[in-house]
Amino acid sequence: MRISTRGRTPPFIAMDVMAEAKRVATAGGDVVHMEVGEPFPGAPAAARMALTQALEQGAPLGYTQGAGLPELRAGIADLYRRRHGLTLDPERVVVTSGSSAGFVLAFLGLFEAGQRVAMADPAYPCYRNMMHALGLESVTVPAALEERYQPTPERLAAAGTLHGLLVASPANPTGTMLDRQHLGALVDFAAEGGLTLISDEIYHGLTYDAPAVSALELTNEAVVVNGFSKYYAMTGWRIGWMVVPERLVEPLQTLAQNFYICPPHASQLAALGALSPEGEAEVAGHLDLYRRNREAVIEALPRLGFVDIAPADGAFYAYAGLGRHGDDSRAFCRRLLHEGGVAATPGLDFDPARGGGTVRFSFAASPERIAEGLRRLERFLKG
Repeated sequence: MRISTRGRTPPFIAMDVMAEAKRVATAGGDVVHMEVGEPFPGAPAAARMALTQALEQGAPLGYTQGAGLPELRAGIADLYRRRHGLTLDPERVVVTSGSSAGFVLAFLGLFEAGQRVAMADPAYPCYRNMMHALGLESVTVPAALEERYQPTPERLAAAGTLHGLLVASPANPTGTMLDRQHLGALVDFAAEGGLTLISDEIYHGLTYDAPAVSALELTNEAVVVNGFSKYYAMTGWRIGWMVVPERLVEPLQTLAQNFYICPPHASQLAALGALSPEGEAEVAGHLDLYRRNREAVIEALPRLGFVDIAPADGAFYAYAGLGRHGDDSRAFCRRLLHEGGVAATPGLDFDPARGGGTVRFSFAASPERIAEGLRRLERFLKG
Protein backbone atom coordinates (compact mmCIF):
# COMPACT_ATOMS: atom_id res chain seq x y z
CA MET A 1 0.00 0.00 0.00
CA ARG A 2 1.33 3.41 -0.96
CA ILE A 3 0.55 6.40 1.27
CA SER A 4 -0.05 9.58 -0.68
CA THR A 5 1.83 12.81 -0.05
CA ARG A 6 -1.53 14.25 1.07
CA GLY A 7 -1.70 11.53 3.69
CA ARG A 8 1.63 12.68 5.09
CA THR A 9 0.25 15.98 6.31
CA PRO A 10 2.17 17.34 9.32
CA PRO A 11 0.57 16.65 12.71
CA PHE A 12 -1.51 19.06 14.76
CA ILE A 13 0.89 19.07 17.70
CA ALA A 14 -1.58 20.53 20.22
CA MET A 15 -3.80 17.49 19.77
CA ASP A 16 -0.79 15.19 20.16
CA VAL A 17 0.05 16.94 23.43
CA MET A 18 -3.55 16.51 24.60
CA ALA A 19 -3.42 12.80 23.77
CA GLU A 20 -0.17 12.40 25.72
CA ALA A 21 -1.65 14.35 28.64
CA LYS A 22 -4.62 11.99 28.71
CA ARG A 23 -2.28 9.00 28.73
CA VAL A 24 -0.52 10.51 31.75
CA ALA A 25 -3.89 11.01 33.44
CA THR A 26 -4.98 7.45 32.62
CA ALA A 27 -1.81 6.19 34.29
CA GLY A 28 -2.81 7.99 37.46
CA GLY A 29 -1.27 11.43 37.00
CA ASP A 30 -3.10 14.72 37.41
CA VAL A 31 -2.65 17.14 34.51
CA VAL A 32 -3.70 20.77 34.21
CA HIS A 33 -4.73 21.21 30.59
CA MET A 34 -3.30 24.42 29.16
CA GLU A 35 -2.56 22.94 25.73
CA VAL A 36 -5.87 23.19 23.86
CA GLY A 37 -8.51 25.88 23.47
CA GLU A 38 -11.39 23.88 24.92
CA PRO A 39 -13.72 26.13 26.94
CA PHE A 40 -14.32 24.45 30.28
CA PRO A 41 -18.00 25.42 30.85
CA GLY A 42 -19.19 23.26 27.96
CA ALA A 43 -22.33 23.77 25.90
CA PRO A 44 -24.86 26.17 27.42
CA ALA A 45 -27.82 24.60 29.19
CA ALA A 46 -30.18 26.06 26.59
CA ALA A 47 -28.33 24.18 23.85
CA ARG A 48 -28.56 20.87 25.67
CA MET A 49 -32.20 21.49 26.53
CA ALA A 50 -33.10 22.28 22.92
CA LEU A 51 -31.75 18.90 21.80
CA THR A 52 -33.34 17.06 24.73
CA GLN A 53 -36.73 18.51 23.96
CA ALA A 54 -36.40 17.67 20.28
CA LEU A 55 -35.59 14.05 21.13
CA GLU A 56 -38.45 13.79 23.59
CA GLN A 57 -40.80 15.07 20.91
CA GLY A 58 -39.60 12.42 18.50
CA ALA A 59 -37.50 14.56 16.17
CA PRO A 60 -36.29 12.25 13.37
CA LEU A 61 -32.82 13.81 13.18
CA GLY A 62 -32.50 13.02 9.51
CA TYR A 63 -30.70 14.78 6.70
CA THR A 64 -31.04 18.55 6.48
CA GLN A 65 -30.20 20.87 3.63
CA GLY A 66 -26.51 20.82 2.78
CA ALA A 67 -26.22 24.45 3.89
CA GLY A 68 -28.06 23.78 7.14
CA LEU A 69 -31.48 24.29 8.70
CA PRO A 70 -33.13 27.48 7.41
CA GLU A 71 -34.01 28.56 10.96
CA LEU A 72 -30.37 28.16 12.07
CA ARG A 73 -29.12 30.14 9.07
CA ALA A 74 -31.60 32.87 9.99
CA GLY A 75 -30.47 32.78 13.61
CA ILE A 76 -26.84 33.19 12.62
CA ALA A 77 -27.72 36.08 10.31
CA ASP A 78 -29.50 37.76 13.21
CA LEU A 79 -26.35 37.34 15.32
CA TYR A 80 -24.58 39.70 12.92
CA ARG A 81 -27.36 42.24 13.40
CA ARG A 82 -26.95 42.12 17.17
CA ARG A 83 -23.17 41.94 17.25
CA HIS A 84 -22.14 44.07 14.27
CA GLY A 85 -25.23 46.02 13.23
CA LEU A 86 -25.32 44.25 9.85
CA THR A 87 -28.36 43.27 7.83
CA LEU A 88 -27.39 39.87 6.47
CA ASP A 89 -29.36 37.70 4.07
CA PRO A 90 -29.64 34.23 5.70
CA GLU A 91 -29.12 32.72 2.25
CA ARG A 92 -25.47 33.81 2.51
CA VAL A 93 -24.96 31.62 5.58
CA VAL A 94 -23.65 28.08 5.08
CA VAL A 95 -23.73 25.88 8.18
CA THR A 96 -20.81 23.45 8.36
CA SER A 97 -19.59 20.46 10.37
CA GLY A 98 -17.41 22.63 12.54
CA SER A 99 -15.41 25.62 11.37
CA SER A 100 -12.72 23.18 10.17
CA ALA A 101 -15.11 21.93 7.49
CA GLY A 102 -15.69 25.57 6.58
CA PHE A 103 -12.01 26.00 5.78
CA VAL A 104 -11.94 22.82 3.70
CA LEU A 105 -14.97 24.02 1.73
CA ALA A 106 -13.45 27.48 1.32
CA PHE A 107 -10.12 26.17 0.07
CA LEU A 108 -11.83 23.80 -2.37
CA GLY A 109 -14.43 26.30 -3.54
CA LEU A 110 -12.12 29.26 -4.02
CA PHE A 111 -8.74 28.02 -5.24
CA GLU A 112 -7.21 25.79 -7.87
CA ALA A 113 -4.54 23.25 -6.95
CA GLY A 114 -1.15 24.89 -6.70
CA GLN A 115 -2.43 28.39 -5.97
CA ARG A 116 -0.80 30.38 -3.18
CA VAL A 117 -2.62 31.55 -0.06
CA ALA A 118 -0.83 33.83 2.42
CA MET A 119 -1.11 34.13 6.19
CA ALA A 120 1.02 35.44 9.01
CA ASP A 121 3.27 33.20 11.08
CA PRO A 122 2.70 32.26 13.86
CA ALA A 123 -0.67 30.84 12.82
CA TYR A 124 -3.15 28.06 13.54
CA PRO A 125 -1.32 25.02 12.09
CA CYS A 126 -4.35 23.42 10.48
CA TYR A 127 -4.52 26.23 7.93
CA ARG A 128 -1.28 25.18 6.27
CA ASN A 129 -1.82 21.47 6.97
CA MET A 130 -5.21 21.53 5.24
CA MET A 131 -3.73 23.41 2.32
CA HIS A 132 -0.97 20.83 2.02
CA ALA A 133 -3.52 18.01 1.91
CA LEU A 134 -5.60 19.86 -0.69
CA GLY A 135 -2.69 20.68 -2.98
CA LEU A 136 -2.49 24.41 -2.24
CA GLU A 137 0.64 26.31 -1.33
CA SER A 138 0.53 28.06 2.01
CA VAL A 139 2.69 31.16 2.02
CA THR A 140 3.60 31.98 5.61
CA VAL A 141 4.72 35.55 6.13
CA PRO A 142 6.82 35.98 9.30
CA ALA A 143 5.20 38.61 11.52
CA ALA A 144 6.78 40.46 14.41
CA LEU A 145 5.51 41.12 17.90
CA GLU A 146 5.68 44.84 17.07
CA GLU A 147 3.10 44.10 14.34
CA ARG A 148 1.00 42.15 16.85
CA TYR A 149 1.94 39.03 14.91
CA GLN A 150 -0.50 40.10 12.18
CA PRO A 151 0.14 40.41 8.43
CA THR A 152 0.84 43.79 6.88
CA PRO A 153 0.44 44.90 3.25
CA GLU A 154 4.18 45.57 3.11
CA ARG A 155 5.17 42.05 4.13
CA LEU A 156 2.52 40.53 1.87
CA ALA A 157 3.71 42.58 -1.11
CA ALA A 158 7.14 41.00 -0.70
CA ALA A 159 5.73 37.45 -0.77
CA GLY A 160 5.41 37.15 -4.54
CA THR A 161 2.35 36.12 -6.50
CA LEU A 162 -0.63 35.43 -4.25
CA HIS A 163 -4.15 34.20 -4.92
CA GLY A 164 -5.60 34.40 -1.43
CA LEU A 165 -5.12 35.92 2.00
CA LEU A 166 -6.21 34.37 5.29
CA VAL A 167 -6.50 36.57 8.37
CA ALA A 168 -7.55 35.74 11.92
CA SER A 169 -8.65 38.26 14.52
CA PRO A 170 -8.51 37.39 17.39
CA ALA A 171 -5.76 35.04 16.27
CA ASN A 172 -4.63 31.66 17.46
CA PRO A 173 -2.03 31.28 19.04
CA THR A 174 -1.40 34.93 19.91
CA GLY A 175 -4.84 36.32 20.75
CA THR A 176 -3.98 39.53 18.90
CA MET A 177 -6.59 41.49 16.95
CA LEU A 178 -6.75 43.68 13.87
CA ASP A 179 -8.45 47.01 14.49
CA ARG A 180 -10.67 48.56 11.82
CA GLN A 181 -7.83 50.53 10.24
CA HIS A 182 -5.44 47.61 9.90
CA LEU A 183 -8.11 45.14 8.79
CA GLY A 184 -9.28 47.73 6.27
CA ALA A 185 -5.75 48.00 4.88
CA LEU A 186 -5.68 44.23 4.34
CA VAL A 187 -9.14 44.28 2.74
CA ASP A 188 -7.90 46.98 0.35
CA PHE A 189 -4.69 45.06 -0.37
CA ALA A 190 -6.69 41.96 -1.27
CA ALA A 191 -9.13 43.88 -3.45
CA GLU A 192 -6.40 45.74 -5.34
CA GLY A 193 -4.44 42.54 -5.94
CA GLY A 194 -7.42 40.39 -6.90
CA LEU A 195 -6.90 38.14 -3.85
CA THR A 196 -9.67 36.18 -2.20
CA LEU A 197 -9.92 37.15 1.47
CA ILE A 198 -10.81 34.55 4.11
CA SER A 199 -11.42 35.83 7.64
CA ASP A 200 -11.28 33.41 10.56
CA GLU A 201 -13.61 34.89 13.19
CA ILE A 202 -14.03 31.86 15.44
CA TYR A 203 -12.98 33.84 18.54
CA HIS A 204 -15.38 36.72 18.03
CA GLY A 205 -17.16 37.50 21.28
CA LEU A 206 -14.07 36.53 23.28
CA THR A 207 -12.41 39.96 23.48
CA TYR A 208 -11.33 41.95 26.51
CA ASP A 209 -10.87 45.63 25.73
CA ALA A 210 -12.68 46.23 22.43
CA PRO A 211 -15.05 44.21 20.24
CA ALA A 212 -13.63 42.44 17.20
CA VAL A 213 -14.27 43.92 13.77
CA SER A 214 -15.78 41.54 11.23
CA ALA A 215 -14.52 41.62 7.67
CA LEU A 216 -18.21 41.78 6.71
CA GLU A 217 -18.31 45.30 8.14
CA LEU A 218 -15.82 46.34 5.46
CA THR A 219 -16.63 44.23 2.41
CA ASN A 220 -19.18 41.80 1.01
CA GLU A 221 -16.46 39.96 -0.90
CA ALA A 222 -14.83 38.27 2.08
CA VAL A 223 -15.45 34.68 3.12
CA VAL A 224 -15.98 34.56 6.88
CA VAL A 225 -15.57 31.34 8.89
CA ASN A 226 -16.95 31.07 12.42
CA GLY A 227 -18.59 28.50 14.65
CA PHE A 228 -20.00 27.46 18.00
CA SER A 229 -16.86 25.82 19.43
CA LYS A 230 -15.24 28.74 21.22
CA TYR A 231 -17.63 31.52 22.29
CA TYR A 232 -20.50 29.06 22.74
CA ALA A 233 -18.19 26.39 24.28
CA MET A 234 -19.47 23.64 21.98
CA THR A 235 -16.23 22.07 20.74
CA GLY A 236 -17.34 18.46 20.44
CA TRP A 237 -20.64 19.29 18.77
CA ARG A 238 -18.76 20.13 15.55
CA ILE A 239 -21.03 22.87 14.27
CA GLY A 240 -19.77 25.96 12.44
CA TRP A 241 -20.75 28.36 9.71
CA MET A 242 -19.55 30.46 6.82
CA VAL A 243 -20.82 33.76 5.47
CA VAL A 244 -20.05 34.07 1.77
CA PRO A 245 -20.98 36.13 -1.30
CA GLU A 246 -24.26 34.94 -2.81
CA ARG A 247 -22.64 33.47 -5.91
CA LEU A 248 -20.57 31.13 -3.76
CA VAL A 249 -23.45 29.56 -1.81
CA GLU A 250 -24.48 26.99 -4.42
CA PRO A 251 -20.92 25.72 -5.14
CA LEU A 252 -20.23 25.35 -1.42
CA GLN A 253 -23.53 23.60 -0.78
CA THR A 254 -22.78 21.18 -3.61
CA LEU A 255 -19.35 20.45 -2.17
CA ALA A 256 -20.88 19.97 1.29
CA GLN A 257 -23.49 17.57 -0.06
CA ASN A 258 -20.80 15.44 -1.64
CA PHE A 259 -18.36 15.55 1.27
CA TYR A 260 -20.63 15.09 4.29
CA ILE A 261 -24.25 15.48 3.01
CA CYS A 262 -25.19 17.97 5.75
CA PRO A 263 -24.07 19.22 9.15
CA PRO A 264 -25.19 17.03 12.09
CA HIS A 265 -28.90 17.61 12.63
CA ALA A 266 -28.62 17.15 16.40
CA SER A 267 -25.87 19.75 16.67
CA GLN A 268 -27.88 22.21 14.59
CA LEU A 269 -30.78 21.94 17.02
CA ALA A 270 -28.43 22.49 19.95
CA ALA A 271 -26.94 25.52 18.16
CA LEU A 272 -30.41 27.02 17.88
CA GLY A 273 -30.70 26.69 21.64
CA ALA A 274 -27.34 28.38 22.11
CA LEU A 275 -28.57 31.36 20.08
CA SER A 276 -31.66 31.75 22.26
CA PRO A 277 -31.75 34.62 24.78
CA GLU A 278 -31.11 32.12 27.58
CA GLY A 279 -28.14 30.61 25.78
CA GLU A 280 -26.67 34.01 24.93
CA ALA A 281 -27.02 35.16 28.55
CA GLU A 282 -25.16 32.10 29.83
CA VAL A 283 -22.20 32.28 27.46
CA ALA A 284 -21.83 36.03 28.01
CA GLY A 285 -20.95 35.20 31.60
CA HIS A 286 -18.03 33.01 30.52
CA LEU A 287 -16.03 36.06 29.50
CA ASP A 288 -15.54 37.20 33.08
CA LEU A 289 -13.95 33.84 33.91
CA TYR A 290 -11.56 34.03 30.95
CA ARG A 291 -10.70 37.61 31.90
CA ARG A 292 -9.67 36.45 35.38
CA ASN A 293 -7.55 33.71 33.83
CA ARG A 294 -5.97 36.14 31.39
CA GLU A 295 -4.97 38.54 34.13
CA ALA A 296 -3.42 35.74 36.17
CA VAL A 297 -1.46 34.27 33.26
CA ILE A 298 -0.24 37.60 31.85
CA GLU A 299 0.93 38.61 35.35
CA ALA A 300 2.72 35.34 36.01
CA LEU A 301 4.60 34.69 32.78
CA PRO A 302 7.08 37.60 32.84
CA ARG A 303 7.69 37.00 36.54
CA LEU A 304 8.58 33.40 35.68
CA GLY A 305 11.09 34.40 33.02
CA PHE A 306 9.02 34.28 29.83
CA VAL A 307 9.55 37.10 27.34
CA ASP A 308 7.89 38.79 24.35
CA ILE A 309 4.38 37.95 25.47
CA ALA A 310 1.68 38.69 22.89
CA PRO A 311 -1.01 41.17 24.02
CA ALA A 312 -3.85 38.57 24.15
CA ASP A 313 -6.51 41.03 22.98
CA GLY A 314 -8.96 38.16 22.60
CA ALA A 315 -9.37 34.36 22.56
CA PHE A 316 -7.87 32.52 25.55
CA TYR A 317 -4.20 32.05 24.77
CA ALA A 318 -0.91 33.50 25.97
CA TYR A 319 1.91 33.17 23.44
CA ALA A 320 5.33 33.79 24.91
CA GLY A 321 9.03 33.44 24.28
CA LEU A 322 10.85 30.87 26.41
CA GLY A 323 13.61 33.34 27.23
CA ARG A 324 16.08 31.79 29.67
CA HIS A 325 14.16 28.51 29.55
CA GLY A 326 15.81 27.50 26.29
CA ASP A 327 15.09 27.23 22.59
CA ASP A 328 13.58 23.75 22.31
CA SER A 329 9.88 24.24 22.92
CA ARG A 330 9.02 20.62 22.23
CA ALA A 331 11.44 19.36 24.88
CA PHE A 332 10.32 22.07 27.30
CA CYS A 333 6.65 21.12 26.96
CA ARG A 334 7.42 17.42 27.27
CA ARG A 335 9.29 17.98 30.54
CA LEU A 336 6.60 20.35 31.81
CA LEU A 337 3.97 17.68 31.23
CA HIS A 338 5.83 14.72 32.71
CA GLU A 339 7.67 16.51 35.51
CA GLY A 340 5.38 19.43 36.24
CA GLY A 341 1.89 18.08 35.49
CA VAL A 342 1.00 20.91 33.09
CA ALA A 343 0.21 20.45 29.40
CA ALA A 344 1.20 23.31 27.07
CA THR A 345 1.75 23.51 23.33
CA PRO A 346 5.20 24.08 21.81
CA GLY A 347 5.44 27.07 19.51
CA LEU A 348 6.68 24.79 16.72
CA ASP A 349 3.03 23.93 16.12
CA PHE A 350 2.33 27.50 15.06
CA ASP A 351 5.63 28.68 13.62
CA PRO A 352 7.89 25.86 12.33
CA ALA A 353 10.75 28.29 11.62
CA ARG A 354 10.83 30.26 14.89
CA GLY A 355 8.61 28.30 17.25
CA GLY A 356 11.44 26.45 18.96
CA GLY A 357 11.72 29.46 21.22
CA THR A 358 8.03 29.98 22.00
CA VAL A 359 5.18 28.29 23.85
CA ARG A 360 1.40 28.72 23.97
CA PHE A 361 -0.56 28.47 27.19
CA SER A 362 -4.33 28.16 26.93
CA PHE A 363 -6.35 29.69 29.75
CA ALA A 364 -9.69 28.22 28.67
CA ALA A 365 -9.93 26.03 31.80
CA SER A 366 -11.63 27.02 35.04
CA PRO A 367 -9.97 29.76 37.14
CA GLU A 368 -9.20 27.18 39.80
CA ARG A 369 -7.36 24.90 37.37
CA ILE A 370 -5.48 27.81 35.78
CA ALA A 371 -4.34 28.95 39.22
CA GLU A 372 -3.16 25.42 39.94
CA GLY A 373 -1.42 25.24 36.58
CA LEU A 374 0.50 28.44 37.30
CA ARG A 375 1.55 27.13 40.74
CA ARG A 376 2.83 23.95 39.12
CA LEU A 377 4.60 25.90 36.38
CA GLU A 378 6.41 27.97 38.99
CA ARG A 379 7.42 24.88 40.99
CA PHE A 380 8.66 23.20 37.81
CA LEU A 381 10.79 26.17 36.80
CA LYS A 382 12.25 26.59 40.27
CA GLY A 383 12.96 22.87 40.46
